[in-house]
Amino acid sequence: MKRTAAIASVLVLLAAALGAQTSADEKKTAPAGKKMSAAHAGKHVVLAPPDIQWKDAPPTLPAGAKFALLEGDPAKAGPVTMRLKMPDGYKIQPHWHPGIEHVTVLSGTANIGVGDKFDESKGSALPAGAFSYMSPGMHHFFWTKGATEVQVHTMGPWALHYVNPADDPSKARSGK
Repeated sequence: MKRTAAIASVLVLLAAALGAQTSADEKKTAPAGKKMSAAHAGKHVVLAPPDIQWKDAPPTLPAGAKFALLEGDPAKAGPVTMRLKMPDGYKIQPHWHPGIEHVTVLSGTANIGVGDKFDESKGSALPAGAFSYMSPGMHHFFWTKGATEVQVHTMGPWALHYVNPADDPSKARSGK
């Protein structure tokens, strides 16, 4: 429970640091006849590549990745869209998320495998343009071939739980 609270705290701080990113073209009215969530009511946000604010990835991910929050607040309920830029050979050990995870590969090759143990022979290579989704609680692992960028869309609150708690890089960084 303490670990979940710590992760939520980190995500809240990260979301606050990244701030809400909107464009000057934000529209104030919803299309006629369309019901929108409170988070999306009356908004039209456009982010060109120079508008995307890249930061170091949250401490729950291995060092070396860059992270950009495009939509939402990972610590709160509602839609969340984020991007990750990772170097060649980047690995995320077996983990799971409490909500569905949609992954679109924007560049490079992402590899995703299912299971409790990291085993590259059990993965699928996803080249640029590929899409994958995992059900809530699905144990999976991830690695890159070449510099890779992915976009992740999920419903918050978002969290990453390692199957083996010893794999959690935030513990190594905090000395716990």
